[in-house]
Formats: sequence, structure tokens, C-alpha cells
Amino acid sequence: MDNEQAALIVDDDEVFRNRLCRAFASRGWQAEAAANSAAALRLAESLSPDLAVVDLRLPSIGGLEIVRDLRRMDETICIIMLTGYGSIPTALSAIKLGANHYLSKPADADQILACYQKLMDGTGPENLPVTGSDTPSLARVEWEHIQRVLADCAGNISQAAKLLGLHRRSLQRKLSKYPPRT
Repeated sequence: MDNEQAALIVDDDEVFRNRLCRAFASRGWQAEAAANSAAALRLAESLSPDLAVVDLRLPSIGGLEIVRDLRRMDETICIIMLTGYGSIPTALSAIKLGANHYLSKPADADQILACYQKLMDGTGPENLPVTGSDTPSLARVEWEHIQRVLADCAGNISQAAKLLGLHRRSLQRKLSKYPPRT
């Protein structure tokens, strides 16, 4: 890949966003980061990125709206949506609004760039799985559900445990484990 390629990373998780930007930069990309829709659209206008990596769940305006706005702004941009809350309906919504592909988190720069390369070579997205992997394991689906409920409870473990029908300590043990890959 040449040095002229630019990537826009849109994610509200500062650590993940910065790590992904550094990883893209180390692979010869000009990478810019945005934490919200307003910053993302400003950067997209000035940067004209080849690739946009957009998180589904963002504060205020969500990732689906950003995908729609980016697609209206530039028909040629490759848009890959990332989410820790993967589901077929959101994947279909993302594709309908203009995303080229949809990957489940955790995804690293190599996975994103491999997806991008397949899309550019014309071997995707029909040859790429919708969620970035085969059917997720039950452990992975459980972990994603717990994360979704916890986010809906604004990080309140006691409230999330109550909604999940778990003891608070049981939930804390589950949260202390790393997320299953698949």
C-alpha cells in the first residue's frame, strides 16, 4: 500500500481509536481519528479518506448515521463498520446505508486491512462473512449481551446483574474474563 492512502477511524473508545490509528500509521497509512459524528464529517471533508472505519455505537449520532452521511459525501470511500454488538439486522442496516462491510470487535488493523484489500480486489463482500467470522460461539453471544446490558445501565454492575438475573459477584467474575474470540 502506498503512502497516499488515508483512513478515518471513528470510535468513542479513546484507547482503541488511538491504537488503531497508530497501527494504520505504522502500515504506511495517513490515519486520522474522530470520537463523534461532527469531528468525523469535518475530517472526512478535509482528508478525503480511502477507508473509513466506523463504530456502530457512538454518543449522540450513531455510526449508522455517520455511514449514511459519509456515503452521501463520497461514493468512492470504502466504509467498514465495527461493533461489539453484532447482529444480522444491524449488519443489514449498515449495508443498506452504504457500508461496504461489517466486522465484529475485537478487530485489529490487519483484519480491517485484509477486509479492505478483498473489497478493493473485488473478492468481497459476498465472499466475506457478515460478522467477520463464522457463527459466534454461545460464550461470545453471552459476553456481547452482558456488555450491551451493562452499557444500557451506564456501567452500574448491580443494576445490570439484576436485569440479567445474576448475582452481582457472578457478573463481576464474567466481566473480569477476556471476551471470547468466536
